[in-house]
Amino acid sequence: GVVENHVGKHTEKVVYLNFIDGMTLEPNANDQRFIVDAWAAGKFNLDVPKYCVTAAATVEKLNPGQAPCPWKAVLIVPDDHPDVPKAPKCCTIQ
Repeated sequence: GVVENHVGKHTEKVVYLNFIDGMTLEPNANDQRFIVDAWAAGKFNLDVPKYCVTAAATVEKLNPGQAPCPWKAVLIVPDDHPDVPKAPKCCTIQ
């Protein structure tokens, strides 16, 4: 492969790592976020952890001097995944 370095300005402060097969998130101009369909990496036999780390590093490289960056990573997993926290009956997890 080839490593490309691009120069630009990004305002993303959140990296969304989506592990729900076949689903993607719509971009939202009012909520700048870097969306990664991590499930797609497996479809192309890519190294999923490396793919996710590279996505976060991409945001970091395009935001030099801003620390910490990315400021937050959100993992999106299926509801039946064993690592999903169980919500109390009175509440939902958002």
